[in-house]
Amino acid sequence: MPSNEGMEPSDIAPKRDLLHAPWRLEYLESLGGAESPPDSGEASSFLEASWRDPGADEANHVIVRTGVGLIMLNRYPYANGHLLAFLGEGRPTLIDYEPAQRADLWKLVELATDLMQRTLEPQGINIGINQGRAAGAGVPQHLHVHLVPRWGGDVNFMEVVGQVRVIPSSLEAMAARYRAVWQDMVG
Repeated sequence: MPSNEGMEPSDIAPKRDLLHAPWRLEYLESLGGAESPPDSGEASSFLEASWRDPGADEANHVIVRTGVGLIMLNRYPYANGHLLAFLGEGRPTLIDYEPAQRADLWKLVELATDLMQRTLEPQGINIGINQGRAAGAGVPQHLHVHLVPRWGGDVNFMEVVGQVRVIPSSLEAMAARYRAVWQDMVG
């Protein structure tokens, strides 16, 4: 068996490049400690807070507000134009919703898909739900659907070699694009 004797820890550990991303601190600090207890009157997540405060729709990058839910930009997107669709009433799993609520959620997803196709004309769209923390849910108490626009070759040199994802548009500019198309859709 090979010996590690005489080796420095840096010789053993895999080498990683460091990317300074100071904008992530606000997000990490917003996660806080324990989640709000049920019926505390406080929003248990940014999704619920966005639902409860229509006056903050622009600041929260909400694109569409219906009587049952929201379509909004993901503040920390996987790709430019990444949307979230969710019901105002948060529940942790899909089956926790009644069949009519699940139908309402799917209608929001269909609306978000149409909006994304009209606004960005992607070559494809990843649509998915991360149910539960073990499945990657960042907000496990409030089920939401991710819609990520995709184009052939959108994973490029920077991501593959540099291991850095580039988001070329600000959230404000992307929200403006989506809102303009939404206004055309609703007449």
